[in-house]
Amino acid sequence: MDTAMTQLAAPSGLISLVLFVVAVGVLALLAGGFWINGRIKDREPLRPSAEEQPHLPPEGRTREIQENREPDEIPRTPKGGRALTPYELTNMGTKTSENKDRPRWSKGSSGSFGGGGLGAH
Repeated sequence: MDTAMTQLAAPSGLISLVLFVVAVGVLALLAGGFWINGRIKDREPLRPSAEEQPHLPPEGRTREIQENREPDEIPRTPKGGRALTPYELTNMGTKTSENKDRPRWSKGSSGSFGGGGLGAH
């Protein structure tokens, strides 16, 4: 019984050879990846120089406008008239809101669905 166990536990030269071949194959794939990446990088255009980078406009920085927007109202259908189809509606835009208060989340709410807050109570 003792000899059978030693034969099972003995290292096999075939397993070592297979592992060596697999390791060489993985190294060959990595080297090929670096080679292909280098060829792709060579075909890309050069990075822009400092003079080609964007510059500030002559009038200086632009200002950020903070305002509340609200959707334009859909035109009302006159009594007895037919409803408009989606194809008759234009690209509905937005307009500046008369309300200047910024919308805030409820106290104790994270503001997102599933965000882990207690929600509005």
